[in-house]
Amino acid sequence: MESTYEKIISWVEEIKERNHSSGAGLLILKNNEIVLEHYSGYQSNTINAVPINVNSRFNVASARKSYLGLCLAFAIYEGKIHSVEDYASKYFEDIDPEILGKTTIRHMVTHTHGLDENHRGEIIREFKPGENWAYRGINIKLMTQLIQKLYGVPFPELLYERVFSPMGLVRTKWETKDNDELVRVIIDPKSNGEDASGSSDDGMESNLFVSTREFASWGSLFLNKGVFNGKQIVPKEVIEIAIRKHTLKDLEKDLPRNGMFWFVQDIPREMSELGNRVPSGSYQILGVTGPTLLVIPKYDLVVAKMYNKRYNYGNDNYLYYLKEFSNIVADTFNK
Repeated sequence: MESTYEKIISWVEEIKERNHSSGAGLLILKNNEIVLEHYSGYQSNTINAVPINVNSRFNVASARKSYLGLCLAFAIYEGKIHSVEDYASKYFEDIDPEILGKTTIRHMVTHTHGLDENHRGEIIREFKPGENWAYRGINIKLMTQLIQKLYGVPFPELLYERVFSPMGLVRTKWETKDNDELVRVIIDPKSNGEDASGSSDDGMESNLFVSTREFASWGSLFLNKGVFNGKQIVPKEVIEIAIRKHTLKDLEKDLPRNGMFWFVQDIPREMSELGNRVPSGSYQILGVTGPTLLVIPKYDLVVAKMYNKRYNYGNDNYLYYLKEFSNIVADTFNK
């Protein structure tokens, strides 16, 4: 069976070595069945480190945005946010309205808001809302605060109650204390892997750890429009809001398109993180430590790939390597 997926496995292993990741996980779901599960390496780059296994939990870094995005989709579906066209100033009365200007929720979730923070933590403007695309952290910080304001609880708590618990997920958690299942993050290959647990579990930090299987299950929830193991866990309409393309049509054509933080494929775009051979309607989320969750509805496919190296191999060519993985996956199943 693995011979069918030899090119995908070889690519994952090659990038693991080039990137100095100490371990990797790969799981492919086709028609809701596991057709490939592959683990290699160790949970850190130290002597006597635990081998990567089915219970190993990787820090998924910015891929956590897809979890926040689902909560925002809930808020829109339930009317707590009236529309993606709502001005952000409606929800953030303590922020200078002149800085926020005409920034909308749509701009915030598609990285087209034009906001940033300076070294003093002050919100500044880089460009006019909707004029460009830039990957910054301020929108995630503000949207995290917004969900807590709207629901009265941090968004991870909302997810544990409404999604993780009904799905039976036990290895998806914002961690505040290191444990034997957590994969260390390699920052400098010449130094020991680092504990990436955080100081809080309120979703404000990049301390979400997920097993490869449960990362794939998260993708499956979206592919199946909220159904998991035959049960409707999340309303179909909420999922559709989360993965719908929210980027305004007049954004420069080569820039990425996004749903609720997911990268979505409509047509191939030069600066997108999805390859040009990936079918329209596909979507993907990634993190700086190497996780990739790719969903291709046309092929009834979910692919979860895990690494533990902060900053990905490729330097100026990093987009090529991100795109090419999704292209290789698409080629494998386009038969």
